Amino acid sequence: MIPVRPPKVITRHRNRRIHAYVVDPGVFGALEPAAVFQPRPGDEVVESAVWPDLERVVYTTPNGVVCLTRAGGLVWTSNFEPYSDRRHGHRPGCALSLDGRTVWVYRPDAMAGRGGGDQWVVHDADSGAVLVRRELETVGHGAGHYVHPVDGSNYLDIGEGQDGSVILRGTARAGGEAEFVTYPWWDRCLIDLAPDGQQFMTVDHGQGDVAFHRHPSGQVLFTLPVEAFGYDPEETFVEWSGGYLTPDLAVVTLGGEGQGEEEWFRYHLIDVRTATLSGEIAVEVTNPYELVPLGDGSWLTNGPDGTPVRWSHTPVPSALPQPES
Repeated sequence: MIPVRPPKVITRHRNRRIHAYVVDPGVFGALEPAAVFQPRPGDEVVESAVWPDLERVVYTTPNGVVCLTRAGGLVWTSNFEPYSDRRHGHRPGCALSLDGRTVWVYRPDAMAGRGGGDQWVVHDADSGAVLVRRELETVGHGAGHYVHPVDGSNYLDIGEGQDGSVILRGTARAGGEAEFVTYPWWDRCLIDLAPDGQQFMTVDHGQGDVAFHRHPSGQVLFTLPVEAFGYDPEETFVEWSGGYLTPDLAVVTLGGEGQGEEEWFRYHLIDVRTATLSGEIAVEVTNPYELVPLGDGSWLTNGPDGTPVRWSHTPVPSALPQPES
């Protein structure tokens, strides 16, 4: 059973504004924003998160993190010191905790040239006060936050470019304490957490396989190489996208190049209870990273203007042989 949680709020950055969308179980097609936030003048928004009540937003810029009310009032801000004038290669990220009490911020300080390593910082959501600061042994360009839907722990997947990917998990404790775990891999990219919280999905950094792991230990439950989908591993790869369509079904994206170097992608379903293929779904996207499974049998893609579009589960027969070029 999927636990009852606050409404899922997603954000998109359009026309220098932050658009917040609430995923209503009964609404499909193009979504309408439930709230629109105006960042401060001059702020270059990198990532953002909005509270379920739609009254506040937090966002990162290349040199700080900012929290505003829906009316545009400043709640708090925290600057990254020293200021970095490097324009590219570092994308700070943020996430709101499951209970809305803390904001988790990833700082790629090494790539920003701040003279130290990366940091993972936990802020009090109301005051911005730093509760926990974790010094990291990474040199990342950016990172993805994944909030566990049941216990509220936070996964962080740090991308180090050609050097691979590092996955950590942090758990905030009462009294400002926290526990951090670094998983023993540098060559796996975190893709998604299961909506029931029991497992998570990773893809090999070299794109040769997909694996499913037990939460929180990271124990590998099963691995599927490219060959398991009926493709030639010399010509086909597992894309760093997909995720859990439901607690029992995961979407794995396979891709390659046809004649004329034209890229193709196909979206296979995996029954994670039995570790077996379970057909495919038809997905209309311009690139595989648009696909965002929501864990409730639906997923999002982007419309022509960047508006999120919600789709329902429509399986198609699985065709294991190579697609026609």
